[in-house]
Amino acid sequence: MILHKFKDQNELNRVGADLLLSVVRSKPNAILGMATGGTPVGIYQEIVKSYKQGLVSFKEVTTFNLDEYAGLAVSHPESYRSFMQTHLFNHIDIKPENTYVPNGNADDLDEEGRRYDELIYQKGLVDMQILGIGHNGHIGFNEPDESLSRFTHKVTLKPETREANKRFFNSIDDVPTHALTMGMGSILHAKSILLVVKGAEKAEILDRTLNGPITTQVPASFLQTHPRVIVLTDCDVDYKRSHS
Repeated sequence: MILHKFKDQNELNRVGADLLLSVVRSKPNAILGMATGGTPVGIYQEIVKSYKQGLVSFKEVTTFNLDEYAGLAVSHPESYRSFMQTHLFNHIDIKPENTYVPNGNADDLDEEGRRYDELIYQKGLVDMQILGIGHNGHIGFNEPDESLSRFTHKVTLKPETREANKRFFNSIDDVPTHALTMGMGSILHAKSILLVVKGAEKAEILDRTLNGPITTQVPASFLQTHPRVIVLTDCDVDYKRSHS
């Protein structure tokens, strides 16, 4: 892992955007893994700025989103499809048919998971996957559990995850109870991973992710097994493991 710490989130966002843009510039038909939530919004804003300045094109880029709520209409402002359109896709020249988000309204979510995985592997390895991290160590919606799923699957959201997402809805009752998420295998198959962690309240879980034991109780700890993870954070956390 490579850890970069920032005192200024604006600088963090610029560096995060530059890393993603460097992938696209070096490989115009890159495959990018996208994340939602508050963490990547500033990075997406920086990407849009670069696009509007004529510094990059996304015409050949393909994207795959990590997850989507189950049972939430695509048109709902808090669906992850809506999120991506609002914060990124509507503002760049990416082709709509090249932007993929799991279908949380599929009649058979298990089948939808299989379809989504097939699509990912048909297109090729994700060149860079952006990730945030939950307070309980989840990535995507891979929640702490006795075991973790390798493939895209339906998951029951933990109470703490629904509580954290309540701020985006009118009340906790409106927060979906289930989601469809890429599994750990799909995430870890990316060629490189960009982990973005913001907020002092996430310092403890980031420390456990970087330095604690690899455990299904902290799904993000499995990132320790990946050969290329770049961590951007404003948390006061050090990477204590040997780099040899």
